[in-house]
Amino acid sequence: MITKIIKPSAFMFFIVWSVAFGQTPRLQYRTITDMAGRTVKIPAVVKSVYSTSPMGEIIMYTLAPSKIAGTTWTLDSEEKSMLMDEYVKKPVLGGWFGKNTTGNPEVIIQAHPDMVLSMGDIDNASISSSKRIEEKLGIPVVMIDGTLSSIDKTYRFLGDIINEKKRADTLAEYCRSTFDTIVSISSKIPYDKRIRVYYAEGTDGLQTDSKGTMHAEIIDIAGGINVAEVPALKGFGRASVSFEQLLVWKPEIVLVCLDHGFAHGTENYSNIVNSNSWHAIDAVAKGNIYCIPSIPFNWLDRPPSVNRMIGMRWLANLLYHDRFGMDIRKETEKFYALFYHKKLTQAELDIILKNAVVK
Repeated sequence: MITKIIKPSAFMFFIVWSVAFGQTPRLQYRTITDMAGRTVKIPAVVKSVYSTSPMGEIIMYTLAPSKIAGTTWTLDSEEKSMLMDEYVKKPVLGGWFGKNTTGNPEVIIQAHPDMVLSMGDIDNASISSSKRIEEKLGIPVVMIDGTLSSIDKTYRFLGDIINEKKRADTLAEYCRSTFDTIVSISSKIPYDKRIRVYYAEGTDGLQTDSKGTMHAEIIDIAGGINVAEVPALKGFGRASVSFEQLLVWKPEIVLVCLDHGFAHGTENYSNIVNSNSWHAIDAVAKGNIYCIPSIPFNWLDRPPSVNRMIGMRWLANLLYHDRFGMDIRKETEKFYALFYHKKLTQAELDIILKNAVVK
């Protein structure tokens, strides 16, 4: 009998060698075009993602928390109380966002993310930044659009590349419906009937963001007039203003940013309410001053991620309840269950909405 000898292929030899020496076969890759139009080669199966900023990290948390490699900032106790244990226990890797440059390449590389997510403005500066980070880490960087009107597309794109299509579609549909519903009503409000809004940031309330910036975007979308005539600052934002300017701008409603956790500061609502000078502002004197809900993330902007979707509903309803007529408690319960994987108690709702609704 003649025996046919089959010579092992190079691939078969590699598999045998890999098993024998405890190695795994080389990863399979695919080439995609990210939302900045860049060609990026990523693993065919993405199991772990590192985000350069909280914007992308929150998107990932809502979509697939188990696939987050680590956090970009240290969570505070209030944030932790509303978030899943598996996320809270992730290592802190740092990041590159606003004024923050804590990203440690060695620590990030040791976390073994399959890809890096960069979410925000799509412009030359952000593209150059992504290229530098990719070169520094040796890990593919995928850019996604942070524009609020396009966040449904962002979800579908991301869901496709990390194999979370079904959930991405569900979240995308909520975002598209929310944006279209709010705009369809707010766009019909005559300009002379629109409410003048001042966004008070910083411990003294004398920092703000102007019309058209990502940080104040939902004021415009909800149909308000952002009174702040200040330079549009990218990144961290927060242009300084004077009290005299506020008196000239005559806001009808003041929205106060509660600085904690991601924003790293102290609550300033009480500072303003208890200040005699602030009572020279008619809105404050009349009690038309409201806290922006901020647990686990600020509803207006910080960070300017999908947390702004519930913020959009809240603000539109606050400014024009007669036109929108929403039950904001029910809207909050729905959003937190769907996006944050959190079933809220009535006590938790009270905490989140404290000083944020008309009494």
